Amino acid sequence: MFPPAAGRCGYRKSMSGTHDFGLPDANGYVITAGKPAEKAVRRMRILCTNDDGIHAPGLKIVEEIARALSDDVWVVAPELDQSGVSHSLSLNDPLRLREVGPRHFAVRGTPTDCVIMGARHILGEKLPDLVLSGVNKGRNVAEDVVYSGTIAGALEGTILGLPSFALSQEFSVETRNRPLWDTALRFGPDILRKVIAAGVPKNTVINVNFPACAPDEVAGVLVTRQGKRNQGFLRVDERRDGRGNPYFWIGFERLAVLDTPAEGTDLAALAARFVSVTPLRLDRTDDAFSQALATTLK
Repeated sequence: MFPPAAGRCGYRKSMSGTHDFGLPDANGYVITAGKPAEKAVRRMRILCTNDDGIHAPGLKIVEEIARALSDDVWVVAPELDQSGVSHSLSLNDPLRLREVGPRHFAVRGTPTDCVIMGARHILGEKLPDLVLSGVNKGRNVAEDVVYSGTIAGALEGTILGLPSFALSQEFSVETRNRPLWDTALRFGPDILRKVIAAGVPKNTVINVNFPACAPDEVAGVLVTRQGKRNQGFLRVDERRDGRGNPYFWIGFERLAVLDTPAEGTDLAALAARFVSVTPLRLDRTDDAFSQALATTLK
């Protein structure tokens, strides 16, 4: 468990290795441990980011979700769309910072850059207690978690020792241009409160995906594992520019027959109109194979 930094408010140290906040009330106050007369009421500080960019509609949604938990909310997001940049970090280019409004900043960089800038520079000595990344336009499930800048923003928060959530709103062919953000708004705050109250393991990021249906059509909330999809839909689209030189787009095509997702996965949950909540670990070590490999390499 990472100990709280000096001047920090929010979660308290837990012997179980989790980020243990206590349950925030409707105003974002948290009652910390101690004798009744000594209990301190503290307000969570929340850092929001995304990969769709500072002007993305989903960023307003994640801010609204954050404000359901606290009014100490800060937004630090990429100046430009950074979808698919994964966990890239800007080392060879300077970061440009622009203040968009009170507690709202745009960084010409990646989601990872944004979380580092927010936690290590913009917020000063009083670090955030929680990082929310999203709400992404489109789901982040299965192999998406490897490519996603939304997931990376939350992962960077976890690396910095901060409880972190990635939030994504699935869309369908019909809702592609108008995702059903109300679903994320309806279920997001309550899920966050419950998970925060339970305690988030220090090396775990919580990946939440909302199904592409209206809030009243959601079947419930399921804890899932990361799924695996058929990668046959990936394709390389070759084109020619005005000078006849080739250039390429990595694209996607719809499969004629969709695979049935495995039971218990994030893919299966969304297909059945459940909200999917998947704990993802920073440690990607394959323990089972490590033991076999150790025997092989003796």
